[in-house]
Amino acid sequence: MQVASWNVNSIRTRLDHVTNWLSAHPVDLLCLQETKVVDQDFPLTAFEAVGYRAYVYGQKAYNGVALISREPLEAVSMGFRAVLDAATVGDLDDQKRVISGRLNGVRIVNLYVPNGASVGSDKYDYKLRWLGVLKQYLTQVLAENAAVNVCGDFNVAPENKDIHSDKNRDKHIMSSPVEREALRDVLSVGLSDAFRKFTDEGGHYTWWDYRSGSFPKNLGWRIDHHYLSPALYERATRCYIDAVPRGLEKPSDHVPIVVEY
Repeated sequence: MQVASWNVNSIRTRLDHVTNWLSAHPVDLLCLQETKVVDQDFPLTAFEAVGYRAYVYGQKAYNGVALISREPLEAVSMGFRAVLDAATVGDLDDQKRVISGRLNGVRIVNLYVPNGASVGSDKYDYKLRWLGVLKQYLTQVLAENAAVNVCGDFNVAPENKDIHSDKNRDKHIMSSPVEREALRDVLSVGLSDAFRKFTDEGGHYTWWDYRSGSFPKNLGWRIDHHYLSPALYERATRCYIDAVPRGLEKPSDHVPIVVEY
């Protein structure tokens, strides 16, 4: 079974890129982030034409997540409130960032973690609060499911080797010590990095800024991840990044990352 994660930075803008990629890489499930479209306007028929069905949780112009599956999914749920009480979640489901479903006995959780804008900002505080609730959410998910794949755009590079340069990274969004510690705290519930099971060295990235010719220079960040529960981590046989779509005309700034088990 293969599961891919891809922040497409607007599904309607990148629709041909995504459907062509699926035709060439017929994964079992594709988890999308930043779809940026309300549910009724999601291009369902385009995915049906290439043999997939879509489960969507979106909003206009911002955020949005979707599960694109070859087979029907079971127990699809949206938002933190599918698992946690309203008082715990508060306003965090106002932004559409969490969708989950079960396929072949595996619970897949697709996330678009807030970016945080800049260290110390209100959006940074929101990101840290969001990650704190994510830990509670995943604690419950793992209590109910042995095989769990948590994937998506985490907007955090876990280590310096996940960034092209570590200059001033302690003060940079997506690599500040507090963000990294918050991510480690989330993963402490029992999740491991699938990519690092197979690839230890740096220089492998999933996101390149549109500015300064960062992609041709490979000035990237590894901020999109697959994290697996112990049972699923043992079953994982491959995890790889497909950087080819970043070289297309008008690409997303992210590329797919695929795990196989």
